[in-house]
Amino acid sequence: MELLLHYCWKHKMFPLKELVTTDGKSVEVIDPGLHNHNAGPDFFNAKVKIDGTLWVGNVEIHDRSSDWFLHGHDKDAAYNNVVLHVAEVINGDVTTQAGNTIPQMQLSVPPYVREHYEELLREDKYPRCYKIVPQLSRLQIHSWMSALQTERLEQKTQAIAKRLEQAEGSWEAAYFMTLARNFGFGVNGEAFETWAKHIPLSQVGHHRDDPFQVEAFFFGQAGLLEPSAIPEHYQEEAMTEGYFTKLRNEYLYLSHKFQLQPMDVNMWRFLRLRPQNFPHIRLSQLVTLYVEHRTELSRLLECETTKDLQKMLQTHVTPYWETHYTFGSTSCKTEKALSQASINLIIINTAIPVLFAYGRHKQKDAYCDRAFDMLEELKAENNYITRMWHECGIDVQNAGDSQALIQLKKEYCDRKECLRCRIGYEYMKKQ
Repeated sequence: MELLLHYCWKHKMFPLKELVTTDGKSVEVIDPGLHNHNAGPDFFNAKVKIDGTLWVGNVEIHDRSSDWFLHGHDKDAAYNNVVLHVAEVINGDVTTQAGNTIPQMQLSVPPYVREHYEELLREDKYPRCYKIVPQLSRLQIHSWMSALQTERLEQKTQAIAKRLEQAEGSWEAAYFMTLARNFGFGVNGEAFETWAKHIPLSQVGHHRDDPFQVEAFFFGQAGLLEPSAIPEHYQEEAMTEGYFTKLRNEYLYLSHKFQLQPMDVNMWRFLRLRPQNFPHIRLSQLVTLYVEHRTELSRLLECETTKDLQKMLQTHVTPYWETHYTFGSTSCKTEKALSQASINLIIINTAIPVLFAYGRHKQKDAYCDRAFDMLEELKAENNYITRMWHECGIDVQNAGDSQALIQLKKEYCDRKECLRCRIGYEYMKKQ
């Protein structure tokens, strides 16, 4: 398997015998080079000694040497600088476009590496590498989790950058979209982000001093002020109460004034959702935050600690929703405030990534450093991912750790990318 050959070359997992070219010259790998995942040779700027002479150039790896011609490298000038061709099966010489014959070396994947890789692919238990975790040092685990934490923030930064582009460079709009998405708490995340794109913030801003009009904007653009959006068994009660009709009439006026088009109401998900997570409740909580100017980027940048963020994001529903979960359905009166756990999730998935992304964009390291500090201040998330890693022996101390383990599962374990994982590396190399 060529992938394993790449892995063995990159990590210098060579058989315990002298490395030689096909014509008997000794080979010493000083530096395997930079692994290239794009077009061109597999490893750039490798340093190898062949028969005592140091060569600096590129290395190409194949299962069989004849694959060199199969892939057309003999006609591609990008491969003229290859100084060594490595293959598990040597079945012929290889030449460059310039007409030079390239030194070749036969390399087999050590049996223990192949065996361990196949073990990882066969293992059904998650995580697959659970056997090796107790043998790892705290330094090994800490360094990998630090890298994963940064990787996850970088990934979220890319998503925010896309929203910034969609918002034509408006950080206020990009922040609002990110905040809205995470008010969907997974199930309705996509719907909430779509909804945020339908909110004309500059126009809504003129009505910020009137919570009722803001609520009409928010619910109307969500498509929830259409009579068909109310379940049949609640329609009569909703019409009798009058609040739905009053809100709808206000939205019809505003939508005509500003030429608004609501989103597709069918995007919203209700199945197996707790009433506390219904879109109506989350939208009403966002109305409160918006009216009180707590969805503004400047307010986020002013927060220096997680306690500041927690205070800023505390919110509750508007009066009607204290006794309702949907239009027409009554409930016991309660403020229906965001729980502390929900606030922490929004801080982890919205406030901290936006702070980090803004710091990167503006080249202000203080914001990036603050983002990392806040992750360490926050309590770790308690979910099935963190619990399973804890059972394996990894101690999860803060939100930075839990974010690292979520990144590990989603980007490595779920994709069976054991060859890119540092824990996978320890598993593969064990004798």
